[in-house]
Amino acid sequence: MYNKVVIVGCGNVGMSYAYALLNQRTSVGELVLIDLNRERAEGEAMDLNHCLAFAPSNIDIYCGDYSDCCDAKIVVIAAGANQVKGESRMDLIDKNSKIFKSIVTSVVDSGFKGIFLVATNPVDVMTYLTWKYSGFDYHKVLGSGTSLDTSRLRYLIGKKIGIGPKNIHAYVIGEHGDSEFVPWNNATVGLQNIGKFLSVEEKDMIANEVKNAAYQIIERKGATYYGIGMCLVYITNAILGDLNTIITVSTYDKENDVFVGLPTIVNKRGAKGRVYVDLTLEEENRLQHSIDVLKDAIGKVK
Repeated sequence: MYNKVVIVGCGNVGMSYAYALLNQRTSVGELVLIDLNRERAEGEAMDLNHCLAFAPSNIDIYCGDYSDCCDAKIVVIAAGANQVKGESRMDLIDKNSKIFKSIVTSVVDSGFKGIFLVATNPVDVMTYLTWKYSGFDYHKVLGSGTSLDTSRLRYLIGKKIGIGPKNIHAYVIGEHGDSEFVPWNNATVGLQNIGKFLSVEEKDMIANEVKNAAYQIIERKGATYYGIGMCLVYITNAILGDLNTIITVSTYDKENDVFVGLPTIVNKRGAKGRVYVDLTLEEENRLQHSIDVLKDAIGKVK
């Protein structure tokens, strides 16, 4: 099937996503790049097109504008200020909320009826704003959520115990930020509980390393982008392939009126529904704390 995807924002995250998409066999047939700096978008499109001779799929890649969103299946928003050394993701709210209304309104005005996929931080808050500004059904608005944190978690567990990360079944849930946490009772290696492989101290160490990973990467290289680029491709493939894949994307919590990262079934309709996670009382309290952090942040934007 021929599918069009539009990327709004041609910075490190947007282009890492585009490059990762180009290197995988996907059903994306058309990729449109939109950026405030049109020359940058034109240059990125040229550079990506020069890869096609050796790419697994043929994709029509070009610089466009918001009118190109009208028949897109997915619009990925990666525009906004990056987190810098010394900043938390929440520190980006004022910078990024100001530009989102213009972006989302422009996309919707084109006649776009597809699915929004948001990567801009703080991603849970920006996803909420995208939903509010678009007027879309909440099932059709997703954020990358804690998918990257989950990928980091599985890598670190696998490295510690000597098992491939694809065989680690564990999630990071809550805010994509400082209040995120790992519900360890639900983590397994194959069919065995993670407790057979890791001590309490080792689990705490890994969870802290996951939570602080972005800060460490930013301190060393200024930004993170490869990991989230791959996560966005994974989510894209789940949507376009109608795969019913369980991913910790940021989706709407009706009870609390927030978007938050929890295991969610993702298919061509967007967020099909949540997967129930059996939490301990302590974990329930931690999730509610994370939700409260997001509610407070959203309240300040309002």
